[in-house]
Amino acid sequence: MRIAVIALGKIGLPLAVQFADAGHEVVGIDVDQRAVALINDGVEPFPGEAQLQEKLAAAVADGRLRATTDYADGVPNADAIVLVVPLFVDDASWEPDFGWMDAATTSLAQHLTPGTLVSYETTLPVGTTRTRWKPMLEEISGLTEGKDFHLVFSPERVLTGRVFQDLRRYPKLIGGLSAAGAERAREFYEAVLSFDQRADLPRANGVWDLGSAEAAEMAKLAETTYRDVNIGLANQFAVYADSIGVDVYQVIEACNSQPYSHIHRPGIAVGGHCIPVYPRLYLSTDADAEIVRIARKFNASMPERLVDRAASTLGGLEGMRAAVLGAAYRGGVKETAFSGVFATAEALRNAGASVRVHDPMYSDEELSRLGFEAYAVGDDVDLAIIQTDHADYRTIAPADLPGIKLLVDGRNVSDAARWKGTPRIVLGKGQATD
Repeated sequence: MRIAVIALGKIGLPLAVQFADAGHEVVGIDVDQRAVALINDGVEPFPGEAQLQEKLAAAVADGRLRATTDYADGVPNADAIVLVVPLFVDDASWEPDFGWMDAATTSLAQHLTPGTLVSYETTLPVGTTRTRWKPMLEEISGLTEGKDFHLVFSPERVLTGRVFQDLRRYPKLIGGLSAAGAERAREFYEAVLSFDQRADLPRANGVWDLGSAEAAEMAKLAETTYRDVNIGLANQFAVYADSIGVDVYQVIEACNSQPYSHIHRPGIAVGGHCIPVYPRLYLSTDADAEIVRIARKFNASMPERLVDRAASTLGGLEGMRAAVLGAAYRGGVKETAFSGVFATAEALRNAGASVRVHDPMYSDEELSRLGFEAYAVGDDVDLAIIQTDHADYRTIAPADLPGIKLLVDGRNVSDAARWKGTPRIVLGKGQATD
């Protein structure tokens, strides 16, 4: 097949490489000229994705994959087009911002030719495939969906850093606007993906047709919103456990020892491209989902809650030197999308502290570009807050943070034995200890 992949980011590029690795001709389309040039040289533009560099280099060398900025080069006569353009959410209104996706869809439609399968993999509010993309594609292209081309929704379900592993591990969900479109999607994804055998699933791993685009859209939102709500509940338990001097991690371990409880871990922040965003996409079409709204707001409040605890413990933070340990949204990943570092630093500044940020994966210059003054381990500091569960912070000790009066561990990664004699707060571990 000839396949076009629109948007060669951290999901789109591995997908394009996967399709090429399965033996198909792939053209990747992206507006970033630098990324396109690197890809055509067989060089990954964002290191960190397992197996990507070697698979990309092989696909480019064999002529199975190339990249372009020109939709007229990649879209016409494609058998299938997969679109993975980012969808943003307005921080104030929580409404989706379709700007980039509208632009990509317009360019796609201008060059769409008959016989093509169009699959949107970007997570969408329920109903978007049918009520937004279908009329837009038809109006601009002059073609009729279900007759001249087929449109489906098939959400990506992978994590950056392990995309190829996840593509094999999880069923590929599809939802068409017609039975014929769904069948085309099934044939396509079965031709480009392979699946691990999983005895734990209710049916064979592979391509799962959910019967409609709306069902597939809701499935992706539901699985991610579940995680946000679950973390919100874990955070609620952690805050209460702190107030009564109970170790919430022991409580959660006990609860999860039977098969009906799956409580997640609490933490200072929920970050990344998915979990903080998709509940808001869900709320954009189900405004009555108060459980979802409350959990999202509670999770968003966690940085300020922990800064308030630090202020209460120290008698205020005015003039204090604070270090936030970790800019990334999760350990071992060089990514700050919706990271708690921003809210944590803001709360510290609002409390009167001066703030610097440390992250072993970022240079001082990179932290500066993020708007932070870099902190170097060994510099004097009054307060430190562990925001990211990097492996480096498991062994951090008071000697690494000269002058420290309080450590706030928002991820439960620090070693209690190393902090004997120095005040330390761990979210969900009860009162401050020393």
